[in-house]
Amino acid sequence: MDLDALIRLSAALGVVLGLILLGAWALRRFGFASLKVAQPGKPARLSVVEARPLDIRRQLVLVRRDGVEHLLVLSPNGETVVETGIPAREGTA
Repeated sequence: MDLDALIRLSAALGVVLGLILLGAWALRRFGFASLKVAQPGKPARLSVVEARPLDIRRQLVLVRRDGVEHLLVLSPNGETVVETGIPAREGTA
C-alpha cells in the first residue's frame, strides 16, 4: 500500500467517523434520544410530559411520576425544582 492510498484511507475514515459523531450529536440535541426503558407489560411510572427551551442553555421540563407532575428547570449548572405536586390533567396519564 503506497502513501497516497494510506492518506486517502485515513481521510475517508475521518470523514465517516465525523459524520457518525455529528449524527449522534444532532439526535441528542434535538431530543430524539430517549432514555425511557420500560419493562414489557408494565406501565411506565416516569415520563417527560413536555419540554420547552428557555434560552440557549436552559430548558423547562414538565415530568410526570406516578400521576403527579413536577416542573423543573435544567441547565448546565444543575437542576431547579420550580413547582412540585402538580396534579396530572385528566386523560393524559
